[in-house]
Amino acid sequence: MFTIGDFARHGRVSVRMLRHYDAIGLLRPAHVDPYSGYRFYEAGQLARLNRVIALKDLGFTLDQVRSILDEEVGAEELRGMLRLRRAELESAMSEAAARLAQVGARLRAIESEGHMSAQDVVVKSVPATRIAELTGIAAGFGPGEIGPVIGPLYQELCARLEAAGVTGCGPGIAHYEDAPAGDGSIVVHAGMIVPAGVAVPDVDVVDLPALEQAATVVHRGPMDDLLPTIQTLAAWIDTNGYRSAGYSRELYLECPEDPARWVTEIQEPVVRTP
Repeated sequence: MFTIGDFARHGRVSVRMLRHYDAIGLLRPAHVDPYSGYRFYEAGQLARLNRVIALKDLGFTLDQVRSILDEEVGAEELRGMLRLRRAELESAMSEAAARLAQVGARLRAIESEGHMSAQDVVVKSVPATRIAELTGIAAGFGPGEIGPVIGPLYQELCARLEAAGVTGCGPGIAHYEDAPAGDGSIVVHAGMIVPAGVAVPDVDVVDLPALEQAATVVHRGPMDDLLPTIQTLAAWIDTNGYRSAGYSRELYLECPEDPARWVTEIQEPVVRTP
């Protein structure tokens, strides 16, 4: 048998917790000395303790835990419950990481206010381009909403082009438009420049129209850090007598494995203000 201190150490819980479990009838000691009142536990009781902690981590109250254990939930059923809880926690962690990335992008945009040079903004015409593209829907135009959609689109597009034997294509061009639903969602077009006459199964080949005037700027680094560049471009447009005429395009000039080395040209259609 183990003293309550030894049992607590083996179960990785506190003595105070074991006393509480005893008081509410959730995990009674195997033996209590009638003279000293000392509690003693058997090694076999670690199995019940493990189930108590596991069920607590699943979000059950202690009363619910007692009810479940009294009905003798099997190990396989408990494993299934724990796997489900693990999936829920992993999803929550992914969502938290995405929110953290968005907060970081906003923080970098704030920190760069007044420090980024707009001298590299160039107004030019952009010729019509033939692209092969796949489309998807994003809930909004924020980086945390576009990224999870456009990444898989490009992976699938490249796979389909390779399967069709289409070579010599690129660079990539992404363009956007409001979704017909009118709920703020965005149609994401992930495209690659392709030669004339190319046809690819299950891939749309379209002619992306020319832009008569586009305010353009080169962004260096991952797309998660695009916000300061976009806002610098917006300030330049407003200051220099233009107004935006639609969503900007993204021309991916260089996309090595390290996103820190990406080079992207942002092309925002503009018109002169009256």
